[in-house]
Amino acid sequence: MKKLLNTLFVTTQGAYLAKEGETVAVKIDGEIAMRVPIHTLGGVVCFGQVSCSPYLMGFCAENGVAVSFLTENGRFLAKVQGPVSGNVLLRREQYRRADDLKSSALIARSVLTGKIANCRTVLQRALRDHSEKLDADAVTSASQCLVNSLRRLQVESPLDYVRGIEGDAANSYFGVFDNLITSQKDDFTFNERNRRPPLDNVNCLLSFLYTLLMHDVRSALESVGLDPAVGFFHRDRPGRYSLALDIMEEFRPFFADRLGLSLINLCQVQGKGFNKKESGAVWMDDDTRKTVLVAYQKRKQEELEHPFIKEKVAIGLIPYVQALLMARYIRGDLDCYPPFIWK
Repeated sequence: MKKLLNTLFVTTQGAYLAKEGETVAVKIDGEIAMRVPIHTLGGVVCFGQVSCSPYLMGFCAENGVAVSFLTENGRFLAKVQGPVSGNVLLRREQYRRADDLKSSALIARSVLTGKIANCRTVLQRALRDHSEKLDADAVTSASQCLVNSLRRLQVESPLDYVRGIEGDAANSYFGVFDNLITSQKDDFTFNERNRRPPLDNVNCLLSFLYTLLMHDVRSALESVGLDPAVGFFHRDRPGRYSLALDIMEEFRPFFADRLGLSLINLCQVQGKGFNKKESGAVWMDDDTRKTVLVAYQKRKQEELEHPFIKEKVAIGLIPYVQALLMARYIRGDLDCYPPFIWK
C-alpha cells in the first residue's frame, strides 16, 4: 500500500479497510498496518482482493473521498462515491479544454515531450549497453533527430503542427528500432510499425503490450474521474479512448518497447510462439501470451523514483500518478501538466 499525492493505493491482497474514528485503517491479517486521516485523502484505490467495511464506504462518501475498485491487474471495476462530487466539474473543464484547439495543443506538447524524451532514452541506453551490436551511427543520428523534435515542441504551435513533429519523431525512432533487436534476428525483424492486424512477430508483440498498457491507463483515468474517451492529442472517435491513448504515449517507449525488446533479446519469447494466418496477420500462441503477461505484471512491481513527486513508486502505479497530475492540472491546481520523463 502507498499514499501518493492525496490518494491511498492498496495493493496488498487480503487487506481490509475500516473506519476508525476519523481515519481509514488498513488491516492485514487482523493487524493494523496503516492509518490515514480522512481529511488528507481525495481518493482510495483498491486493487484485487481488497475489501472495505460499509461504514468506511459511507464515511468516505460523506467526506467526498471516492473509493475505486480494480482487478489485481488494474482493470477498472467500479467506484463508490457520494451524491455530491467534483467529477462533473472536472469533466466539464476537460471537455472545454478538449474543444479548444489551443488548449489541446498545449497539453499535447507536454505529453509528447514525455514520449519523445523517453524514446531518446531507449536509444541512448541501447548505445550504452550494445554499441558493438548495432549501427551506432544510425542510432546516434536518430537520437539527435529526437533532440531536434524536443526543441520544436518548446515553441507554441497549432495542434496539426504538433502532430507533424510527433510523426517525424516516430519515423526517426522506429527507423532504427530494428537495431535494438540484438538476438533471434531470423525470427524478429522490424521494418516498420504496422497494426490492425500486425504483420510480423515484433509488431504483434508490441501491439499486445500496447493493449495491456492502454487498459491500465484507462483504469487510472476512470479512478480519478476523468473521461478516458475525450483526449487532446488524439481527437474524439466513437469507441476510442482518446485520453487513455494520449497519456499512454509517455509509457510506450519506457514500458512497452523496453519490455518487448528484453523479451526478444533474452529469448524469453521465441519465433515458434507466433503464427501467421492466411490473411497475413500474426498472432501469439497461448503459452507466449502467458509469458508476456507474467513479464508485464512482474515489470509493474519494480520501483523507481517518480521525477515529479520525488517518491519511489511501483511502475504499475505510475499511470495513476499521471492521471492524478492531469486531473490537478485540469482543475487549475498545477500550472502545467508534468509528463513522466524516464531518466
